[in-house]
Amino acid sequence: MKLSIIQETMNADAILKFRNALLSWFVTFHRKLPWRETNDPYSIWVSEVMLQQTQVKKVIDYYLRFIRKFPTVETLATADQQTVLKLWEGLGYYSRARNLHRAAKVVFQQFDGQIPQDYRAFRDLPGVGDYIAAAVMSQSFDLPYPVVDGNVKRVISRIYAVETPINTTATDKVIVQHMATLLDPEQAGMFNQAVMELGAIICKPQGPFCKKCPVHQHCQAYRYDFVDKFPIVVAAKSTPEYHISVGIVYRDDAFLIVRRPAKGLLGGMWEFPGGRMEDNEKPAAACIRTIKLKTGLDVTITDHFSRVRHAYSHFKIVMEVHRCQYQSGEIKLAFHDDYRWIKPSELDTFPFHKAIHKFLPLLKDQILL
Repeated sequence: MKLSIIQETMNADAILKFRNALLSWFVTFHRKLPWRETNDPYSIWVSEVMLQQTQVKKVIDYYLRFIRKFPTVETLATADQQTVLKLWEGLGYYSRARNLHRAAKVVFQQFDGQIPQDYRAFRDLPGVGDYIAAAVMSQSFDLPYPVVDGNVKRVISRIYAVETPINTTATDKVIVQHMATLLDPEQAGMFNQAVMELGAIICKPQGPFCKKCPVHQHCQAYRYDFVDKFPIVVAAKSTPEYHISVGIVYRDDAFLIVRRPAKGLLGGMWEFPGGRMEDNEKPAAACIRTIKLKTGLDVTITDHFSRVRHAYSHFKIVMEVHRCQYQSGEIKLAFHDDYRWIKPSELDTFPFHKAIHKFLPLLKDQILL
């Protein structure tokens, strides 16, 4: 898309005014968030991992519980992974928790429990990446590394009227270059937070509050009345939807749960056995077939218990949940790495992924009846 905008750059005086206006606004109007009350690199690191692809209001309680349970790198590094996942339960994107746990072990073993102040050393830890490295290095140590997240991309694309799609690697490099130019080297951490905060509460995707923006006089999209045109986004492909059938398999007074492999989607989380339905396959038949395939057990269907819809980042599922009765067979896991026959009272001791949590309350209610 080409718009009638003459691309402009800021001179040194304009950049200084931009920084001063933005930082003054941030000091007065920033949200009070628990991770902003510390410069401890470990605490900031935990918050940034949790904030990836997750809303601030949801993260706050998880962050506070996590820091209470694991206040230092050492306490996290020496914890059992299942304990870590249980505390992360419901926050989603569980690879974040697994990588954070792995990285804490590296810091504890190789850096005496101290977060390295060297960007490259920290960047190379499991799950860190460019964004988290820049955020922690700048907010904890005021090192001049620009952060780039979704809010930053939106702000910078409007300030500079970036005419390439925001969700491409080439544009990422452009945004980083602009941020590096604007970054206040003396207050890098505060500046990075200020740009992100501006995107979160003022420069919103729809209906931005341009009149309240402290730097709107520097914004080319605002100047040319094209704010609603930016950022430019390549249309996403349609999201596939898969149909899953799973079973709550009862044997006497216990039922079966299985644990997903440590690596991959939902790694280390527990669930009920089952799998994807084939074309034109009935949910009950799929449940019996996939339980046999995944566990080696023969079961019969007692009843249809629930239907769950859940969206992941790149696909959606419709999950048909059945109550089943164990008939015969010995456990032979074909996909999962562990299993348990558990009593209803043990449900809250295992970390289940979010799709399972959508029917767990109903299961618990019926158990209590």
